[in-house]
Amino acid sequence: MTPFTDFLYFGISLYVLIPALIAGLFKRGWRTWLVIATVAMLTIQYSNTRDVFGNAISELILLAGYAFIQWIISILFLSARRKGSSRITFYFALFVNLLPLLAAKFIPLFQPEYSLLFLGLSYITFRVLDVNIGIQHGLIKEVRPIPYLTFLLFFPTISSGPIDRYRRFTEDWNRERTRGQFAQDVDGGVHRIFTGFLYKFILAALIKQYWLDPLTETTGFLQTASYMYAYTFYLFFDFAGYSAFAIGFSYIFGIHTPENFNLPFISRDIRDFWNRWHMSLSFWFRDNIYNRFLFAALKGKWFKNSQTASYLGYLLTMGLMGLWHGTAWHYVAYGFYHALLLILTNWFDRKYKGNRLLNDKGYFWRALSILITFHLIAISLLIFSGRLF
Repeated sequence: MTPFTDFLYFGISLYVLIPALIAGLFKRGWRTWLVIATVAMLTIQYSNTRDVFGNAISELILLAGYAFIQWIISILFLSARRKGSSRITFYFALFVNLLPLLAAKFIPLFQPEYSLLFLGLSYITFRVLDVNIGIQHGLIKEVRPIPYLTFLLFFPTISSGPIDRYRRFTEDWNRERTRGQFAQDVDGGVHRIFTGFLYKFILAALIKQYWLDPLTETTGFLQTASYMYAYTFYLFFDFAGYSAFAIGFSYIFGIHTPENFNLPFISRDIRDFWNRWHMSLSFWFRDNIYNRFLFAALKGKWFKNSQTASYLGYLLTMGLMGLWHGTAWHYVAYGFYHALLLILTNWFDRKYKGNRLLNDKGYFWRALSILITFHLIAISLLIFSGRLF
């Protein structure tokens, strides 16, 4: 069962949400219930089987085995780090963390009958990597099994995020909520859940039924342009609705999962867009790919011009982001298209310092920059949809 896609899921989820409210109200056993609820919901969500090299294996077994192995890897890496391991050990640990995702992405290219990608693997991988990166930098000193596994497998966010960070999650895990904080969490959770219903089951559903679907089999410039707008708004309301559900459920359990969208269609340039769209993903790539590459390039003096390092960092970061979505050409093209937009925005802002389009606070110039940025975004999502390919 895919989370947040039908009303049956919400009916079943009441069996874990109501006890969570009671545990939070009386401040007793809420962590225990969080673990029990996660196990129960995962059992329902991962009821399918996968053909793994000719053997039918339950997705739940795959998930449990994957999580346990990743915990062992983190424990071993933490032990090695305490003994002063080299960076080679760190890179090897990250490679092993990535192996399941790489196998799930690339083996089907050569053996289409083997689908190893189970629900949420891409998002869980970010959490796994976050833990070992934190260990490498000395920010994570212990990896206890229950908080670690709950962090990896937290059921509201397991399938499509938002992407949390281990240190932020454990802060919520370790805190004791007062009655006032509990009331605020419930209020915030309910507000986001109702927002999710509005976005996903009303706005996204209406757009899909009456605008997007009728254009699916059409051809021509005007039809493609209309499809571009329909897909842009549908994707936002559908995904933002899902994120609102995930965050709302999390708040009720006392976990402040980070926000994922912040009015992305009022972005003034493409940099602003990535600070507003799928924020947990873009911030993860910024912190762990772009910033690391730029720091290493500048420290090692790989290039004569620092802007060269920045531009190559954009290409690397957004190329990997596109590839993370899938190995199809339209995902890769989507990533490099955004890299090009970021490079051009950076160049334009430096070349024409104080330019009115990006910096003027007047209503006309701000509206014009938002309008241009929106259409650049819409074109990118048309590429992402695969219609052009």
